[in-house]
Amino acid sequence: MHSESLYKLLIIEDETSVARQLQWGLGNKYEISIAADADQVKQAFKSAVFPVVTLDLGLPPFPNSPTVGLRILEEGLIPAGTKVIVLTGNAEEETAVKAVRLGVTDFCPKPVDLGYLAVLIDRAFRMYAIEAAGARQDADSSNDHNFYGMLGASSAMQALFAVLKRAAANNFPILISGETGTGKEMIAKTVHLLSQRRDKPFIVVNCGAIPEQLIESELFGHEKGAFTGAHTSRKGKFEEAHGGTIFLDEIGELPFPMQVKLLRTLQEETVERIGGRRPIPLSFRIISATNVDLDQAVAAGQFRQDLYFRLNVIPLIAPPLRERQDDIIILAHHFIEQERKGLGLGRLTLSPATHMALKAHPWPGNVRELRNAVRRALATINGTVIQPADLGLSGPESTSGESPPIDSLAETKRRAEAEAVRQALALSGNNISQAARLLSVSRPTLHDLLKKHKITL
Repeated sequence: MHSESLYKLLIIEDETSVARQLQWGLGNKYEISIAADADQVKQAFKSAVFPVVTLDLGLPPFPNSPTVGLRILEEGLIPAGTKVIVLTGNAEEETAVKAVRLGVTDFCPKPVDLGYLAVLIDRAFRMYAIEAAGARQDADSSNDHNFYGMLGASSAMQALFAVLKRAAANNFPILISGETGTGKEMIAKTVHLLSQRRDKPFIVVNCGAIPEQLIESELFGHEKGAFTGAHTSRKGKFEEAHGGTIFLDEIGELPFPMQVKLLRTLQEETVERIGGRRPIPLSFRIISATNVDLDQAVAAGQFRQDLYFRLNVIPLIAPPLRERQDDIIILAHHFIEQERKGLGLGRLTLSPATHMALKAHPWPGNVRELRNAVRRALATINGTVIQPADLGLSGPESTSGESPPIDSLAETKRRAEAEAVRQALALSGNNISQAARLLSVSRPTLHDLLKKHKITL
């Protein structure tokens, strides 16, 4: 076998005799490097990429404990995505659980059975290749559907992106409506980044989070001595936004007296600080957002109709996640990649059952709820495959309230076969060749299985 076709394998082992045994037994199939301590691990990864490593947890200066091996995993000396097979003579449950949480793929007991270890290594290389291909596909998909940080392949989001481009070309006020957690602030920020004001400030004000007695000073500023405690003059948010964009979130929570002053500010394009004697001319674009029905608020006398008309020149709607079925898995993968890197976790995948559960859940908290579900999963997961329970979701189950009947053996085998095909496709990013290799079948056989189980790509 030519050297260029050999897989690179790093053996992290301080016992010279064991390292030599592994090198001798596996050297005909893999291009092997050896590291005996943490420093040598660092140097090895500086000079090469190793898809798979074997790791003896007991390394110097504490060869009789897993301290150094676990530290190598905790400190990220082994890059995320690399498959780690731990070689151990005493894998205590606590150590094993911790190692799995840190991304370990498999365990091989000592003394090492070379035949068994070779099976684990082959499987690890296949997993690495499949996940690398899937990551490239995810990255391509993400890039195709990434609009200034907003992810969306669904028709609802593609339509929104088109409207944002047109809205950014002018300076008219925008009112964004949508449920909590739909990303209204991100929409506003995208308009700002697309506009000619992109190099000027983008100021965010949450009208519902500021005490009523402070909101006037917060928005419009005050002069020194205007009230007790005003020891210096202070700019308000509108002055800070001069030349740029001001985003007023939860505009429906703005107290009625402040609605009057806001309307005057928009009409005259000036602000007056509390205690001030002269109007201050400003240039800004205003974008507002609400998760309440302002039409109803106007009808109930809780929101000024003239202010509503002034703010609602360009109405935008942030679609709820339940109406963005094509985006749920894209967003889940995106959040997993974002969060796992900060936690030092290896590459994670979603099980087929999790795909189904994600799309079945109504997501009342929208994108924010999905992100929090991913964070919860990554904080507690013990393996490398995320299941519905990890996300706090229910898997596919009977809704009749009765115990389901026991399937026949043939039906059980059929369902298991279909599930294996779906899982292989999920792991391979729907790549037929890779999925077939994972299942150890030919491409024609896999195509027959797809037809048999009515699975579409």
